[in-house]
Amino acid sequence: MPIPPPPGAAEILFVGNATLLIRYGDLTLLTDPNFLHRGQYAYLGKGLLSRRRTEPALRIGDLPELDAVVLSHLHGDHWDRVARRGLPRHLPIVTTPHASRRLQGLHGFSRATGLPTWHDHVLVRGASQVRITALPGRHGPGPVNFLLPPVMGSLLEFGEPGGQVRLRIYVSGDTLVFPGLREIARVCPDIHLAVLHLGGTTLPGGLLVTMDALQGADLVSLLRPRHVLPVHYDDYTVMKSPLSDFLREAARPGFPAGVVHCRRGERVTVDATGPVAPDGPATPDGPDGSRGGRAAS
Repeated sequence: MPIPPPPGAAEILFVGNATLLIRYGDLTLLTDPNFLHRGQYAYLGKGLLSRRRTEPALRIGDLPELDAVVLSHLHGDHWDRVARRGLPRHLPIVTTPHASRRLQGLHGFSRATGLPTWHDHVLVRGASQVRITALPGRHGPGPVNFLLPPVMGSLLEFGEPGGQVRLRIYVSGDTLVFPGLREIARVCPDIHLAVLHLGGTTLPGGLLVTMDALQGADLVSLLRPRHVLPVHYDDYTVMKSPLSDFLREAARPGFPAGVVHCRRGERVTVDATGPVAPDGPATPDGPDGSRGGRAAS
């Protein structure tokens, strides 16, 4: 991605699943690195495996120089064996305390930083800054949550060092809708873009462990972001709620956010007002109410 995004805007490349390459000014972040190929299996813990249905838009060797990885939790479809082997051990990783301990102790990622909920970490490069704040998340219902790795949502607040926030992006992580998310709405009343991990991931016995279309729509109604970008859908066999279900919910009257549908391998540039075309103004709505991305080159 050689051309920098406009001032105050971030360029987002959707690699697949929950993996995004985000550029803001001088900063480049990667979320939840998952580079397994179609047909390979991700390990979900407790003996559970899931086969990937899609191909990632990038290989790990295609990545530019990164400033940090933002990792929501340790599951094989968010931090896979390709990432573990291929990412530099000195790369900063901002994640949960649980994941940080494992990454440092077992895998040698010495700069993994574990953030308790509502704690933050600031990264600065050149004239750009991002403050990453860990937000509440709950991966499973009731007691099942304790059998799954702890998960965090993330608030990414971009701007100039020491200056005002110019772009605020919420990344949900693999959470279900639960009462603890109401605090996000109270503390973060002006989210410019919400990146929602959807898919309705369902484990044996019918246990839902990520938001389906209805829960995703409920979270949008709770947080009321200006725009929403759905990710983490249709990539693995355990995902039972397709993107089309969420788009149908988003098309209902009164849905409080515009939908940015950036397909795998495409990129979209967003600022505080929404998606922007290469020459600046917002891109037009598509026939399904979504806003288009630009193909990666």
